[in-house]
Amino acid sequence: MDSIKKIYKIGNGPSSSHTMGPKRACSIFHSKNKDAHSYKAHIFGSLALTGRGHLTDVAIMDVLGDKTEIVWHPNERLPLHTNGLRFDAFDSDRKLNDSWEVYSIGGGEIMDKVSKIEPEDIYPHNNMFDIMKHLDDEGGTFWEYVFRNDKDDLYQHLELVWKTMKEAIERGLKTEGTLPGGLKLLRKAPSYFIKAKMLNQFIQDDSFLFAYALAVSEENAAGHVVVTAPTCGSSGILPSVLYFFHKNKNFSDEFIIRALATAGLIGNIVKENASISGAEVGCQGEVGVASAMAAAAATQLIGGSIPQIEYSAAAAQEHHLGLTCDPVAGLVQIPCIERNAFGAQRAIDSALFAINSDGRHMVMFDQVVEAMKQTGNDLPSLYKETALGGLAKVYKFTK
Repeated sequence: MDSIKKIYKIGNGPSSSHTMGPKRACSIFHSKNKDAHSYKAHIFGSLALTGRGHLTDVAIMDVLGDKTEIVWHPNERLPLHTNGLRFDAFDSDRKLNDSWEVYSIGGGEIMDKVSKIEPEDIYPHNNMFDIMKHLDDEGGTFWEYVFRNDKDDLYQHLELVWKTMKEAIERGLKTEGTLPGGLKLLRKAPSYFIKAKMLNQFIQDDSFLFAYALAVSEENAAGHVVVTAPTCGSSGILPSVLYFFHKNKNFSDEFIIRALATAGLIGNIVKENASISGAEVGCQGEVGVASAMAAAAATQLIGGSIPQIEYSAAAAQEHHLGLTCDPVAGLVQIPCIERNAFGAQRAIDSALFAINSDGRHMVMFDQVVEAMKQTGNDLPSLYKETALGGLAKVYKFTK
């Protein structure tokens, strides 16, 4: 498995696959063709169907500039992934100097026909079963396993990740108004936060959690800086859970960073064995995985054992199986923003359920991940970030 630094990328929303990935690909292509007179960017499949709402064209123009022609191919799919791009570079006589076919595969990651870009295999194990067996034999916890095997600068990276997550929540809690994109969707985080402070303890915890998740998701929808966890579309779930424990339950930054390490390991296992791309497996690979990551983090924070942490991650992922990716108007707003709030709540519920058990259960995390991958393969493309089915179809959006 690769470094969990790849799970936690810092950048502008609203989509890791539709903005971060294409922007990264653009930067690589531009670095090889800086002297080109003009460019053409071909955008295919799901990337084309929801690219305008996800600001794919804006991400490309930010790098390649106004001498770029963008061509949308919503009814064509390149062979390796539905999020395909082809960049062409031309000289002053319109002669083609270079062309590159590349794919944005989720979480800001890209690959081409040859291989993934900058792949690294730094973990000795690739699934939960082997990791738990290793820890049973050698001792240690999930977060210790991460720091033993990952890059030397991981702790510093997680410090920056946690700082960025907190800043996104705190910005979102203070910002009112309407989100861009045409749906005229009002931000809700500030009002939820104010109401949470006036509620009794019985319902206050969930209300604060909702406010924190909405804050990040709305910042993401506005194209502001967030952290993929594991994607931009699901970037509100893990930060809201961690911020809740930090702000409302007085957990230290040190404990939060250890929880980030464990959550990253959960996301990495799914990324290695299935997918975190909504265009590939639906929202179960984004909100579902984020909820599993947050559930594992929460269980660790409240003193859960290794089996209980595994159980909570399995439960959170299991109860998102089959979740479709159907963004209304191709925007990361409806139902994405509210899904982050409910994904955070489900993470807490999964942690509480697991902590009340002895950790023993029938369907293990690796099996849930396998089922998620198969379910994603079986989902029609209508429900995988194309905005052609589900809520995106039945909600009649008019500009």
